[in-house]
Formats: sequence, structure tokens, C-alpha cells
Amino acid sequence: MRDVASTKGPRRILWQNVSTVVSAAILISAEVFGAAFAGGWAVANVFSDFLSFIGLGGSSGVYALQILFFLVGLFVMATFVRNAMRVEPFTTSG
Repeated sequence: MRDVASTKGPRRILWQNVSTVVSAAILISAEVFGAAFAGGWAVANVFSDFLSFIGLGGSSGVYALQILFFLVGLFVMATFVRNAMRVEPFTTSG
């Protein structure tokens, strides 16, 4: 793999690659975050007795799990975009 720091000359933005990655990120993030919110609600309902026991009864347990799953979704999306930028580089030399 070439070293990006060693290339000389002006850099050009590859708009087709940027558009591809952004479009895929929008599609995948809708699925990831939708699943995070639905999954938080579903898991909270399954473990409602346990959540009440530890003091997260009612809607606060649902919100806590949705936030937890949302943070996992942010990690998944950051990993996806980082890997997509490696496959579809945003800039090129010359």
C-alpha cells in the first residue's frame, strides 16, 4: 500500500467515492439506529422485573438501554465509515 504522506502534488477529492460512502452510511445508520431503539425497548420489556429490581423500572430502563444500544450503534457506524474510506479513498494525488 502506498504511503499517503510521501505523495507530492495537489490532492483531488473523488466526489463519486464520497457520495458512495455517504449514501451507504445514511442507509446503514437508519437500520442500525432503528434497531438500537427497537432493541432497547424490546430488551427492557423482557428484563422489566430485573430493571425494576436495580432501580431502573418504568421508562427509565427503556431509555437507559436505548442509550446503551445507540452508543454501540455509533461505534458500528464509525467503524463502517473508517473501513469504507479505506476501500473508497476520498482523495487522490494529481
